[in-house]
Amino acid sequence: MSKIKDVSDKIKNSVGTVFKGDENIVDMILAAVFAGGHVLLEDVPGTGKTVLAKSIAKSTGLDFSRIQCTPDLMPSDVTGSSVWLPAKSEFEFRAGPVMSNIVLVDELNRATPRTQSALLEAMAEGQISVDGKRHELSKPFFVIATENPVESEGTFPLPEAQKDRFMLCLSIGYPNKAEEMSIITAQRTLVHPVESVKAVVSKDEILACMEEAVNIHVDEAVMEYLLSLVEATRTNESLTAGISPRGSIALYKAAQALAAVKGRSYVTPEDIKALALPVFRKRIILKGDAIIKGLTAESIIRQIIEAVPVPDFKAHV
Repeated sequence: MSKIKDVSDKIKNSVGTVFKGDENIVDMILAAVFAGGHVLLEDVPGTGKTVLAKSIAKSTGLDFSRIQCTPDLMPSDVTGSSVWLPAKSEFEFRAGPVMSNIVLVDELNRATPRTQSALLEAMAEGQISVDGKRHELSKPFFVIATENPVESEGTFPLPEAQKDRFMLCLSIGYPNKAEEMSIITAQRTLVHPVESVKAVVSKDEILACMEEAVNIHVDEAVMEYLLSLVEATRTNESLTAGISPRGSIALYKAAQALAAVKGRSYVTPEDIKALALPVFRKRIILKGDAIIKGLTAESIIRQIIEAVPVPDFKAHV
């Protein structure tokens, strides 16, 4: 069994004690972690976004912090700031919540563009700038942000550059009856179930998994399929902008990590197909007439996935 498969199973078993939902969502989030990416959870309130994020953080044993976004949140509330120390006659940097391994950013679209830009530097470059000085973030660094897509009052749309820094955009959706029954009955105790989650893996194990993920084999036929999907977004008549090379890289790395989470040493076309929607969803821009016709990013991506032939594939590893 690969290191990633072993670590993933431990984390999923731990998360599964409190998160009663689609296990594929957990697989994809772990793939993003091992691939060095970030995840945006976009769903209506109350579907378990925060519980899922917190349970994954607690299961990994990594340093964890939470940022609750509001319109009055300042960039320094995210990055930290320099504080004057009269006794030493000098400034001392006090780290903000972003200086952590796993950062849960709740309701990201409630932060102002100025504050969002402070987070953008951290996600894009693995560093922050405060008073002209750069501060490197510790590794691994993983942002899992939540967003309510149906509420507009008091929110600020995410700029394209911000959305492009998320490797995956996922939606948990509503639980089925059996899952919801488990969720309800778990509330019988005074302590929230997520507080019982303990670390089941170490930071060193997570870093080892990240090193292993980049060595997962990608066959030439699978690479051609990935590029065909990307090219189809760039030539689609309903889109102003298709997938950029950064999006191609995100799909490639996410597929490598997902294959390892599934226990394989190679990527299959099914891995690419499963990840195309969450990777592409926030990276394409629809034309005005496509929006008028009632088309959505999701519907267009699904059309593209159905139109591009899946190659016959046999692993040669």
